[in-house]
Amino acid sequence: MSRDQYTLTDPTALYADIDTEAQSQPGAGLDANMRDQPDLGADTYRGTGRLEGRKALITGGDSGIGGATAIAFAREGADVALSYLPEEQEDADRIVALIEEAGRKAVALPGDLKDRQYCTDLVARAVEQLGGLDILVNNGGKQQTVESLEDVTDEQFDETFKTNVYAMFWITKAALPHLQPGSTIINTSSVQAYQPSPTLVDYASTKAAINTFSKALAQQLAPKGIRVNVVAPGPVWTPLQTAGGQPPEDLPEFGQQTPLGRPGQPAELAPAFVFLASPESSYVSGATVHVNGGMPIL
Repeated sequence: MSRDQYTLTDPTALYADIDTEAQSQPGAGLDANMRDQPDLGADTYRGTGRLEGRKALITGGDSGIGGATAIAFAREGADVALSYLPEEQEDADRIVALIEEAGRKAVALPGDLKDRQYCTDLVARAVEQLGGLDILVNNGGKQQTVESLEDVTDEQFDETFKTNVYAMFWITKAALPHLQPGSTIINTSSVQAYQPSPTLVDYASTKAAINTFSKALAQQLAPKGIRVNVVAPGPVWTPLQTAGGQPPEDLPEFGQQTPLGRPGQPAELAPAFVFLASPESSYVSGATVHVNGGMPIL
């Protein structure tokens, strides 16, 4: 029997065939170059029309959580614009093909989230090519593990905050004039905002900033009928982890500290984004959905 996200399964036994073995990739890393590729839901996500006619912009939409969300959105009936780094074109091409296979429009918009002008232009181009915008997913991120704060360079600190926080600010600000009542903004945080690792000081700090930004903005936009929410993943198997997000020697045990005893897969995050983007979550704003394998959050 084929499996989809509605199939009753033992969550501790899922994905036993995916080995998070030690691996290192340069730059942002590619899904295509991972030895055991993450599950983005390409073979399992089944849509039910929950986002029919919607128009979404997803940053970091070429792979990982953003890629899985793009696939899910398209299969739920949305047209999708993707932001990603130019060197991630191979991964983006795959997601574009899957969006189009679902019968939806895909818009590929490569560029660097650290560039303010790109972020502003990104929204304008997405609106123009999609014919509007009513779902914004700020998901693109930078994560680099460093043992000592003394070894975190000014350049890394600046790049992490620009990618994770400034880009969210720039893109959201540019998007607001285009968002009508009923629109949604979803920002990707992390369990790191609540249980920070000692080697991810700058990254964890940005995720805490995303939480606070989102809760404040949710209150500001609620009277306008625009909802703002957060998805906070736990350890999830994505190219980010193999491109400096974790020490390569730690990858074989990656995610085993969770109560479910394994890392999550991007396909397991996508339904949370679908829920928050769809009208069925109409009374949910300023909330954080934790998808972290059972890690307690106080």
